[in-house]
Order: sequence, then structure tokens, then C-alpha cells
Amino acid sequence: MTDLQQPPVAARRPHSFTRHGVTVTDDYAWLRDPGYPDVKDADVLAYLEAENGYFEKAMAPHKALTDALFTEMKGRIKEDDQSVPQKDGDYIYWRAFETGAQYRKWYRKAVAGGEDQLILDEPALADGHDYFRLGAMSVSPDGRYLAYAIDTDGSERFEARIKDLLSGEILPEVIPDTLSSLVWTSDSKGLLYGLANENWRTDNARLHWLGQSVDTDVELFHEDDEGFRVSIGLTSSEKWIVLSTGDHVTTEAWLVPADNPTAAPMLVAGRLPGREYDVDEHDGTLYIRTNDVHPNFRLVKASLDAPARWDEIIAPDPHFYLTDFTLFKGFYVTEGRQDGLDQIELRDYATHTPKRLPFPEASYSASLDDNPEYDVTTLRIGYESMVTPDTIYDYHLATGDLEVLKVQEIPSGYDASRYTTERLMIPARDGTEIPVSIVYPVDLPRDGSAPLHLYGYGAYGLAMEPGFSTGRLSLLDRGFVFALAHIRGGDDLGQQWYLDGKLDKRTNTFTDFVDVAKGLVERGYTSAGKIGISGGSAGGELMGAVINSDPALWGAVVAHVPFVDVLNTMLDETLPLTPGEWPEWGNPIEDKAAFETILSYDPYTNVSAQDYPPLMVTAGLNDPRVTYWEPAKWVAKLRATKTDTKLLLLKTNMGAGHGGKSGRFESLHETAEEFAFLLWQLGVEG
Repeated sequence: MTDLQQPPVAARRPHSFTRHGVTVTDDYAWLRDPGYPDVKDADVLAYLEAENGYFEKAMAPHKALTDALFTEMKGRIKEDDQSVPQKDGDYIYWRAFETGAQYRKWYRKAVAGGEDQLILDEPALADGHDYFRLGAMSVSPDGRYLAYAIDTDGSERFEARIKDLLSGEILPEVIPDTLSSLVWTSDSKGLLYGLANENWRTDNARLHWLGQSVDTDVELFHEDDEGFRVSIGLTSSEKWIVLSTGDHVTTEAWLVPADNPTAAPMLVAGRLPGREYDVDEHDGTLYIRTNDVHPNFRLVKASLDAPARWDEIIAPDPHFYLTDFTLFKGFYVTEGRQDGLDQIELRDYATHTPKRLPFPEASYSASLDDNPEYDVTTLRIGYESMVTPDTIYDYHLATGDLEVLKVQEIPSGYDASRYTTERLMIPARDGTEIPVSIVYPVDLPRDGSAPLHLYGYGAYGLAMEPGFSTGRLSLLDRGFVFALAHIRGGDDLGQQWYLDGKLDKRTNTFTDFVDVAKGLVERGYTSAGKIGISGGSAGGELMGAVINSDPALWGAVVAHVPFVDVLNTMLDETLPLTPGEWPEWGNPIEDKAAFETILSYDPYTNVSAQDYPPLMVTAGLNDPRVTYWEPAKWVAKLRATKTDTKLLLLKTNMGAGHGGKSGRFESLHETAEEFAFLLWQLGVEG
């Protein structure tokens, strides 16, 4: 076992390249196994195992704290929990955990009566595997068959199978390497799916007929642009199958009759660079959400005879970001954010007059929940906030009443009156007001003495919802403030908010995060050096950027599967995700300005000889999104370059991927480890 005072040292093997007249050194490039995803290089594995050993030895003295945190967190989980049953056709469906189980079981029961039927047993499927994840699953329209897909190593290459729910038999046909939803044809005899190609890109939609060999499956659609991905869906009426293709900024959709899947696909509207849209159908009319005239999207309609000729229904609004719409038989629902706060509106097809559902708190998360049927009299809605546990409602259309169906149960007890939540606006250095969702104990001293945990992401137009977390209570109950920074790069305040944090404006994301932290210090919530921060994937890139720019501000940092080798990844078009990522980050191969922008902030390239805060880094050996060598190279370079002796840990999950371990308790234990590290480094152990 490695001595804790002597952390692993990765060999430096000189390597450099020149692009656009700039030479970049990368002495740890060798940590990328050329055989990836089959990692067998002895030196690479030895280094990762040495780092794992160092991690275990460093955390061993704090095992009691980790165990205590885990026990607390587990005590807040109702182990024998189940979802609210929901009707879909002739059956009512629900899922349930049993006490002690890592995974769910899925059930149904006939509406007409009868016994409960176990239709999918995740614990049985996971047995014998270190990792398990259920992907897509879909019951056929006649209720007889269940199609489902599983991943048993974290590589996100799923294996699709089909179960006869009448006999319990698993059909002999097995479809490997799927990476899509599973959509049935109207007659329940055919299944559409998408295969991941050798570069982990779904460039196709295929059709499988039950009872036939998978080798005879037909490709219905193929995408030639290597930056685009194909997805498969179904309209709300279930009359049409939607074949969509696109990248981060452009989409194109085709329609296929669900009762005639081999018919020639009908193009809705051809791809235009920068135009996104999604489509649904009601009584022969297409409804389309698009950003063609404004980044906050509008809703238009078109006829099936002229699908590319659009008439506006809901005009775009600079203060309202239209994020989604769902069609039902007698009405439709739009979802969006008004100045960053979730809104749900019901509209009739004749006048399109909105009826907005009221929500009581200043900061919250609300959305449609599970609503599988087309003709409904109630709507299933989910609501939570940073102090309100997840709550499931039925909204009764006739009366406007909200009926509480389930409130997240916390067995060890929870008193919401002990905490308070706020929504702050903190100015960034360019004057832009950044929203911050914050929760803290009601008796918090506002003298800068409290520790604070700040979380951020800021990429891909993904908003950070101010939801509830039972795990977070372990920090709040130790006097922490928890803050969520709604920084640019997400779409928290609309599509423009996203555009203002990507490509040549990417550094806004990092400076927003730093400025939020400084603003919280100025307001007395905490002090510099008392701030723990964390983020994963692109949020891990955020961690890497802000510890390079403002290392003294942070008291402890956790970077999960961090995307920190941005320049090298975006320069390598052979990597599975790279071509599709250029619209998000820029193409440094062809564009000198993009190269210079990425080079200016790339966390790995910009590691410098300075003091850094204590840092815990995680990776997944099978991760196809952020390859394991990114965090490994980053840690190796930090060890060799930084001027302090503060703790730097790397933990690589050798049998998992992007999301870490898969079981609910194994995942919880990883959270407990993270919190133990933060408490230890911030001096709040206990």
C-alpha cells in the first residue's frame, strides 16, 4: 500500500503537438490506453490502482464519519418504497423497492381486477454484476410484450430483450449495442430501436419483427452526418413514430405511420443550422416547438399536408422560456420558466388561452409527472423545493383541485421549519444578475463563520432545478449553507442564458460561479476558504477552471468524472462524442479562434505552479462520455505541478461508467464519502 505521505507519481513521457502555430505539451498523454474501451495497458492500470490505494488509505481514518453519514442518509430513505400507481390502458403500473434492495421491481395489475404481476425484476437481472442499469423499457400496445434494455458494465451499450408478459418467457431474440428508446408499432408486432455504431453514435433507426432473426432487421433511417444523433419517439396520439436527428443546435424530424413503419418517412422540415424543433400531432394537425425566430422558442402548428408551413400559436417571450409541450385529447399543456421559475399552463385547442397552475414558494421545481394516457381527466404533477420533499399530485381538470397522492417519506424524520430557502440575485463582473437558490438552517449566523457548499454545472443548456435532497440534510444539520448557482451555460433563464455560456462566451460560466461565491461571502453567508464546491462532467470542467483562476477561494473541491481535457478531446475527431460536441465547445481543428478560446480555459492545459485547494476526483474506467484518462491526466499533472501539500485524491471506479456505482445504496455510500471529504477538509468533521 502506498504511503500516504508519498502519493502515486505518474511518469512523465514527453509529448507535444502543434496546431495553429501553437505548441502544446501533454506529458501524460500515455495514460490513454490505445486499446480503449478495452483497457489493458499494464502501466495505465498500475497507476489507476495505485491512486485507488492511496484514496482508500487517505479515507480510512475517516471511515467512522463516512459510515455515520451513510447511516444518516440511508435512514432518510424509505427502503420499501413504491411509486404512485398509474393507469395506462387496461393496466395499472407501478414500481417498488423492497427493504435492503439496490434495485426496483416493476409491477402491473389489470384495471378489471386480479393479482399483482411482476413484469420486470431488476434485482434478478443485476445479480452477479458489479454494475447494473435499466435503460429504455416499453410495453406493447396490446399489453402482451415488454421490451427492455440493460447495461451491466457502465459502457452505455445496452442489450435489448423482449419478454412475453402472458407466459413470462424471454423471447430468443436479443439486440446488442442499442442506444435509444424502444418504440412499438401499432400492431405490437414490430419494435423500433437504434444501434450504437463503432464510435458510440446512434446514426440509425431499425425495425425488428417479433419472431424473426435480429439479422434480418431493417434499417428505416440512416444519418450520414457524424455529428448528428438519431432518436426515436411516439406522438401523444400514438399514431405516428417520430424519427429525429440532430446535434446540440440543429434538429430535423421525420414521421412514420405507427401502423405502417416501412412506409417512406415524411419530412416535417429540413435541417437549418441553428434551428431546433420538436413535433407532436393532434387530430391531423402538427404542433411544433421551435427556436426559429427567438431563442426562447415559440409554438406553431402545421397540417400534415404541408408540414413545413408553420402558423404561430404562442409567440416567443423574452421573459418566458418555452421548454416543453404535451398534447392530450381535449387540451394541451405547455411547460416553461418565467424569469427562471417553473410554470405549467393548460390550454384549449380552440383559443389557446393559458390557465397557469399556482405554486406557493419563491424557489421550486415543478413539472408534469407520469401521464401515459391521451384521454385524461386528471394530470399527474411533481413538485418539490429545497425545503419541500418530492410531492406527487393529481390535478383535477374539472374542479382545478390539486390532490396530494404522495409526499416523499423520510423515516428518520424531517422538520421543514428548521430550514429556510431563498432565491438571491448576485451580480457577475459584467453586471449580469445571476440567480442563486440557497437553503440553510434558520438559526444560521450571518457573520461569515458558516461553511458553505456551492454546486454548479453550466453547460448544454441544462438548468439546475432547486429540488429537495435528503442527503443534503447531512450538511445543513452540521451548520452548512447549500447554494445552487444558476450560471450561464445552462438555460435556467432561457435559451439566451445558454448561448451566453458556450463557445466564445464559455468563460462566463466560470466567472459567474466565482462571482456568486464572492457575493455569498460579501453577504455574510460564509468566508473565503470555507467554501466547498462540487460538480460533475461539464460541471467538473467548471471545478477545474475555477481552481486554476481562484484557488484560495475554495476550502475543498470534489470533481466527479470531470471534463478537464477539453482541448485534446475536441481535437480528436476519432473519439465517439467529439464531432457532435463541436457546436457546444467549438471545433479547434478547423477554427483557430475556437482553438485559442479552449486553450485559454482548458483546466488540464492551464494547471500552473501555484497552491491548490484540497481536491477529490472521481473517474469511471468504462465511462464513454468523459474518458477515464481525462481525470487521470489532470490529477497526474496537478501532483507534479502544484506548490502545496494539500490532499489530492483520485478514485477510479474500475467497473462503472459516467454515473458511478449503480445500486441505490452503493451510490449513497459514494455521496457519504464525498461529504466526509468535504467535512474533513473544511474542519467540520463530526
